[in-house]
Amino acid sequence: MRGTLRLLAILFLLLGGSPAWAHKVNLFAYAEGDKVYTESYFSDGQKVIGGRIEVLDATGRKLVEGTTDGKGLFAFPLAQKQPLTITVDAGMGHRNSYVLKQEEM
Repeated sequence: MRGTLRLLAILFLLLGGSPAWAHKVNLFAYAEGDKVYTESYFSDGQKVIGGRIEVLDATGRKLVEGTTDGKGLFAFPLAQKQPLTITVDAGMGHRNSYVLKQEEM
């Protein structure tokens, strides 16, 4: 009986240890016309509201910053076609980046 309880406790700990994955942040970006659009959401589908967005050029220079809206969206004008690294910070250590390549614009 004790062995069974131990086994159940171990299984519970192993399976219960995955909530960190429930809040993994996803970020997608695409260019359309002269604008870049981003979409940010957690792996459970919840939108990243008020997430901090930062856009860097290929040299690491910050071009744009802002926050996602109530639908997890953020858009900014595309001043020049160049590779961009877009990062979302959703708080509590939840971050992700997306590289928008020049040929995708």
